Amino acid sequence: MRTIRFIDLFAGLGGTRIGFEQACMELGVKTKCVFTSEIKEYAVDIYKHNFKNDEVSGDITKIEANMIPDFDFLLGGFPCQAFSSAGKRHGFNDTRGTLFFDVARILKEKKPMGFLLENVEGLVNHDNGNTLRTILNVLKELGYIVSYNVLNAENFGIPQSRKRIYMVGTKVEKIDIYDFNTSRATFGDIQEFGLNPVETKFTKQLLKLFSPSELEGKAIKDKRGGIDNIHSWDLELKGSLTKQQKYLMSILLKERRKKKWAEIKQIKWMDGMPLTLEEIYSFYNETSLLNLKEILDDLVEKKYLRYEHPKDIVITEDGRNVRQHDTTKEKGYNIVAGKLSFEFNKILGKTSIAPTIVATEADRIGVIDTNKIRRMSERECLRLFGFPEWYKSNISHKNLYDLIGNTVVVPVIKDVSLRLVKPLLEILP
Repeated sequence: MRTIRFIDLFAGLGGTRIGFEQACMELGVKTKCVFTSEIKEYAVDIYKHNFKNDEVSGDITKIEANMIPDFDFLLGGFPCQAFSSAGKRHGFNDTRGTLFFDVARILKEKKPMGFLLENVEGLVNHDNGNTLRTILNVLKELGYIVSYNVLNAENFGIPQSRKRIYMVGTKVEKIDIYDFNTSRATFGDIQEFGLNPVETKFTKQLLKLFSPSELEGKAIKDKRGGIDNIHSWDLELKGSLTKQQKYLMSILLKERRKKKWAEIKQIKWMDGMPLTLEEIYSFYNETSLLNLKEILDDLVEKKYLRYEHPKDIVITEDGRNVRQHDTTKEKGYNIVAGKLSFEFNKILGKTSIAPTIVATEADRIGVIDTNKIRRMSERECLRLFGFPEWYKSNISHKNLYDLIGNTVVVPVIKDVSLRLVKPLLEILP
């Protein structure tokens, strides 16, 4: 039986490797990982724990390409970075100083049959499309016929909405990575039951105001409205409020997003601007101006609102566009919208689809379990990325969630790999 040799760059938890190996196994082909690179120590620990203590090399930027064994396929989910010359020369040197350059230099030196790369959906429009355009041009320059597509994990039997760009290329033909068969699942399909609940003032208040079934699928944040969103003022988390104050908060939540206020303030529009007392009075005049100020100031004191200058875009010395408070503009009242200030910002139930899991929020996703609220378990988190049951964690909860927020979805990798490998079986050595 033939053996496909591959390398696993920016390996993380090893999800890309697992998906690729599953595809090859289905095609009746043996595989051998001949080189792995990963820089985080705890990622190396869990990788070795699950892959029979395979040797893992460190920083890929310090490894010469000619020191890497020959291989057939390169796998990697490289971090997205801006290219200083993107959109100008569109050549190999445009990528110097970025981690994609290391992918490119290895492809240039080793000339494998193909590759599979994964990245965030934002790569498509990063730097007005120049970053992706440069990547595609470099891969073409290296002799590869490239295909790419943005795929959502929820269409591959995974109950998580997670859009990522997948790029594949070969030396001999264009690979079709469109029109995959759709498979759906909900959180109930991967859920564990009977785990310990979190019983705090926050969770008790949630369950006091809402039944467990009402909480399923709800987001808890102050940036958006709608029937599927619970706000801090609904829960009175920062202090008791009158019905009038809650009503005012719900109006202000929507009004502060309107583009007309940016025009009036002569600033670049942003999603949520502070509005002055007079501006708020123009759409909420159910009380006197003086009384309205007292109501708003009480909301500031209780930290439901901030009293601040609006932010405008300024260009820094290194040419970046950043938002900064414009102290020449009058201060206004703005909603405190930090979602990480909540103990949980999303509650999942049996019928739920999880939002995109990111490292900073993985620990703030709640689960309804026997009519209580608990944190998502490590196994559920791994299942939300399609990791097999044999995969085990030997690192801290915190470090696992840091890695999981940046990992790949195994079933998507498998289906893409099937498309990549199958047409090349006849010409593999």
